[in-house]
Amino acid sequence: MLDSMWLIKGLLLGFSIAAPVGPIGILCIRRTLTQGMRNGLAAGLGAATADAFYGSIAAFGLTIITNLFVDNSLYFRIVGSGFLFYLGYGTFIAKPAPINEEVYQDGWIRAYLTTFFLTITNPMTILSFSAVFAGFGIVDAKDDFFSSCLLVTGVFLGSCLWWFMLSGTVQLLRHRFNYQRLIWVNRISGTLIVGFAIVSLLGCISFKLNN
Repeated sequence: MLDSMWLIKGLLLGFSIAAPVGPIGILCIRRTLTQGMRNGLAAGLGAATADAFYGSIAAFGLTIITNLFVDNSLYFRIVGSGFLFYLGYGTFIAKPAPINEEVYQDGWIRAYLTTFFLTITNPMTILSFSAVFAGFGIVDAKDDFFSSCLLVTGVFLGSCLWWFMLSGTVQLLRHRFNYQRLIWVNRISGTLIVGFAIVSLLGCISFKLNN
């Protein structure tokens, strides 16, 4: 019973981390509307995989890897911001596909890798997981390996649950969007994503000036 509690805690943590709407959420919504639920869900699962990766680093006490990401966090954030800007521009000018088709048969792979890369270029996530895991009483996997595994598994499953709910809900509303509305979905999504990129770049500049 006690072991299962770690899985439940991980589920709640993963769900709560994924739920706030940011650039990944916007990409998930936009891909579901324009390319179908499979591509939208794939976008979310890319982020969930990256969260599980960072959660594993924090849970298993991989200090060398943690320091590598944190010490070079500025460079990772700059790369991530540039990629986010590129995605935002591409989204803004993209032409929607027919709404009654599940397009891009291999598009789900690109959707998955895109959001995985975006999430993995935010290394400060490690610190967030480290703080939360310490609060849960797990600081290093050598102290409680099985509990750490359950917690990280729960994080991944909880995040997947959110992305499934989000893409599924958007899929139910997809038939209400005609071609013209999808154009506006692309334009609004692209603008918001570029906005996130600008905010991230400004944060990088501020970090550089203060250090």
